[in-house]
Amino acid sequence: MAKEGSKQQVLEYLRRRPGEYISGEELSKRLAITRTAVWKHVQALRREGYQIDAQTRRGYCLLSAPDCFYPEEVTAGLKATWLGRNLYYYDEVGSTNQVAKELADGGAPEGTVVIAEGQTGGRGRRGRSWVSPPRKGIWFSVILRPRVATAMASQLTLLAAVAVAAAVRRQTGLPPGIKWPNDLLAGGRKMCGILAEIKAEIDVLEYVVLGIGLNANLEVGDFSPEVRPHATSLYLELGRPVERLPLFQEMLYQLEKWYERWQEKGFEPIRRAWKEASVTLGREVEVNTWRDVFRGVAVDIDAEGALLVRGAGGEVRRYNSGEVSLRAAG
Repeated sequence: MAKEGSKQQVLEYLRRRPGEYISGEELSKRLAITRTAVWKHVQALRREGYQIDAQTRRGYCLLSAPDCFYPEEVTAGLKATWLGRNLYYYDEVGSTNQVAKELADGGAPEGTVVIAEGQTGGRGRRGRSWVSPPRKGIWFSVILRPRVATAMASQLTLLAAVAVAAAVRRQTGLPPGIKWPNDLLAGGRKMCGILAEIKAEIDVLEYVVLGIGLNANLEVGDFSPEVRPHATSLYLELGRPVERLPLFQEMLYQLEKWYERWQEKGFEPIRRAWKEASVTLGREVEVNTWRDVFRGVAVDIDAEGALLVRGAGGEVRRYNSGEVSLRAAG
């Protein structure tokens, strides 16, 4: 642990003086380690993707950091005060939600985040697979422990959609639309999915794991032929790659902010923001509950987040769950 801590200290010291060369002797004295140890830590940082220049009689200079979610990079510029401060980073996992659930079962505190560069078994709603190629998206899960009735847990997926949409808009300028309950769309195609999994006993909610998958820099070839017509990414919509790290940091900040607002003021602020971003309301929709299919116009979401759909005969049905398809105009 001391060795790893020293590597972190070398990185932090270099980061505090960007564009400036710092001698190995100074680093050695300031950090109370040998110059050989400094050199070894610099080599280790280079292997992780940090560009560090070294010049005789001048020392070391940090030129750039990798586009990765190393904990030291995430926390260095994190505006969130508690969400993401306890961070588990993986180069690859089967599913961040599965790891997060295991951590939650083991007592991990609220605000714990699991993030991976890639997933081999990423999942969406209803057990569908989610394409998660390495270093092209933002694949993470958050552990929350709200003191609310179990029935209110479903509101968290709408909250997460509002928060992620706000983060994407702030960082990229692209305003995603939200399809009920929590899919983020651009150009009518899906670029972000949110999956909530809960553990509860009767009406006692133990925890919620929110899994979020955002297609940041995926290209057309990253999607399978059957998914391709329905999926997109920030890269495809903007025509340029996006920096994943600041976007991820903004997502954590927005999630924290909206979660605290929800706990203080209830669902109504979330409801208003959701409606402003909605691409569902006012549209012809088809709702498949796997028991039946209902077609009509999505007219509103209620105080619990349920979707209200008016059929051709004027009947209004209320849906807490179901697969919603937006029907083409005309």
